[in-house]
Amino acid sequence: MKRILIVGGANGIGLSMAKVLTSRDSTEKVFIIDKASLAEEYKEDKIESFQFDLTSEDYSIFDRFQDIDGLIITAGFGKLALFEDIDEKMIPLYFNVNTVAVIRVIKHFYYKMLSKTDFYCGVMVSIAGFMSSPFLSLYGATKAALKIFIESVNVELEKAGSSNRILNVSSGSIKGTSFNQGKTDLSVIASLADEIIEHIENKDDLFIPKYEEVFKEVLARYHKDFRAEGRHSYDYKLESGRIVKAQG
Repeated sequence: MKRILIVGGANGIGLSMAKVLTSRDSTEKVFIIDKASLAEEYKEDKIESFQFDLTSEDYSIFDRFQDIDGLIITAGFGKLALFEDIDEKMIPLYFNVNTVAVIRVIKHFYYKMLSKTDFYCGVMVSIAGFMSSPFLSLYGATKAALKIFIESVNVELEKAGSSNRILNVSSGSIKGTSFNQGKTDLSVIASLADEIIEHIENKDDLFIPKYEEVFKEVLARYHKDFRAEGRHSYDYKLESGRIVKAQG
């Protein structure tokens, strides 16, 4: 990848991937689009940043990036909370940012994915899209929709004769990111960022970090008894100390 657009790259894993890419001699430009502005300490010649709210109706901003050969989407949000504690007006916002926005951005560059020219694409989804996840019910639903979309479109790309694929990166909680009101620490997530980029450039379609160490067993338990695993997930989150207030 030489010219890469990262949607959601002003912080967290997106920013970490941007910095990994700019450290390469082969990278010409990294474009960042994010609702948040890029902090001064991260600005450099190879990075060009733009502020944009993904809930906007007008997506014409993406028309100016037709010369990219890589697209990485890390935008999204979530907060650990019981469904009963989530305000109803947040429901469409969750889907608009986490699901609809991702699909709209991919649609803008889908002609590149269908072409015979190499085009690299990766999306931060979530392991929550693979299983029930109490305290993340709405977030998990948005990611489950994204998972099915990516899997379906990848088959369409294959059948169309394209070698390009969308990589579904389905991780668990990532330390060092700003998710769930945390603070970005690039030193903590640099190795994961490097790993994700490698999978994108290999045109893989799925990458679950810590699969062998953690999620192989978790997914096996889930498929054996999703109710029991859901209860286990509920109790695990409570015991983790990440829940500020739990009701019910």
